[in-house]
Amino acid sequence: MPVWNRAKKEDYFERVEELLGSYTKVFVVGVDNVGSKQMQQIRQALRGTATVLMGKNTRIRKVMNIFLKKNPGHPIEQLVNYVGGNVGFVFTNGDLGSVRETLEENRVPAPARVGSLAPCNVIVPPGPTGCDPGQTSFFQALQIATKITKGQIEITTAVQILKEGDKVGNSEAILLQKLNILPFTYGLVIQTIYDNGSLFDPKVLDLTDADLAAKFAVAVRNVAAISLQLGYPTLASLPHSIANAFKACVAVAVGLEEFSFEKAEPFKAYLKDPSAFAAASGGGGGGAAPAAAQEEAKPAKEEEEEADIGAGNMFGGDGY
Repeated sequence: MPVWNRAKKEDYFERVEELLGSYTKVFVVGVDNVGSKQMQQIRQALRGTATVLMGKNTRIRKVMNIFLKKNPGHPIEQLVNYVGGNVGFVFTNGDLGSVRETLEENRVPAPARVGSLAPCNVIVPPGPTGCDPGQTSFFQALQIATKITKGQIEITTAVQILKEGDKVGNSEAILLQKLNILPFTYGLVIQTIYDNGSLFDPKVLDLTDADLAAKFAVAVRNVAAISLQLGYPTLASLPHSIANAFKACVAVAVGLEEFSFEKAEPFKAYLKDPSAFAAASGGGGGGAAPAAAQEEAKPAKEEEEEADIGAGNMFGGDGY
């Protein structure tokens, strides 16, 4: 092996080891149909925030194994299984979302080549095609509805000619070329994300704070429901247990003439004379407070049934 080639290889090994030890976040990316010029543009766009690593899979795998021998038990070992096919690695310590945005911004449009697999659905929009009427048979062969307008063929309705994963045929490629449509975009495609020892799908980055809050709220409601059903108090079920206990106390106060408390008075008053509250609510401005009490008030039997869920166990008995 020439001396200069050996030195270059050693420099590459040292650089990869440095990347593995310095960065905690890695994108495993597919690089199909990405040219050298586009790769250079991506490197420039990521400069200062991320580093792109490309190389032969056997060489990268060898460097990783050497690094793992020096650092046994390092979580980067999980990436060894992803070194295969036409892949590369993007190392960063910055925000994963911003790096992904940069990768998405550096995708370039490309024509549909015969024999390639469609990475997305391709729909031809309605409108003039610029083709002369003599080419009508070509569109008929593809089952595309057309009409002649001002001496040229016009597509009347949108038509899907390719689905994601379909192989591009000769007719589809010629049609898209005639219409000057570049249906595909190519760039670095994120396959897997490594973050501080954890691997996850790129779709996780699509989650917003609102999505996480909504999922957390659903989980809290589920925990509260299970806790109430089992009679096992938790922080999630505590507000509901207190509410159920209050309903139970109101039910007791309503059923006993000699016992009452301040918050139960509106309910007892409503049950004694509902017509008074109805008259007050229909009389205008002065009836707002009684109307609120009327809305909250419920028959004693119904409140007793609701109080049975989780409230009784909270106080250690079968009843209240």
